[in-house]
Amino acid sequence: MEQTISKNAKPLQMMKALLLSYAVTGISLLVLAFLLYKMRLGESQVNLGILLIYIVSCLAGGFYMGKKAESRRFLWGMGLGGSYAFLLSAVTFLTEHHARGDMKELILLFFLCLIGGTLGGMLS
Repeated sequence: MEQTISKNAKPLQMMKALLLSYAVTGISLLVLAFLLYKMRLGESQVNLGILLIYIVSCLAGGFYMGKKAESRRFLWGMGLGGSYAFLLSAVTFLTEHHARGDMKELILLFFLCLIGGTLGGMLS
């Protein structure tokens, strides 16, 4: 009976981990915007900052998800990273009515999010 409760709780834990990841993203983007305003960062520096934000956000969510999972923590972290990237891409597509960037950027986004989430799950 305990395992069925645990399995049913996984989607809720995944949603909480995604919310945590997006909260980290929001706060980090505010900090990046402040740094952009104060330090007049260049485009390449801002792009690097955004990629780091993706990694750190997925790392935080993967860490949370790994703490909640009893086993296969890295897989739960990887699932979180993939979900984060998919949701981010879906929202971008729905709001802009086209995919942002080219296929190389989309693959890089998914790869970085998967790596960040997996690493977070492994470190938990």
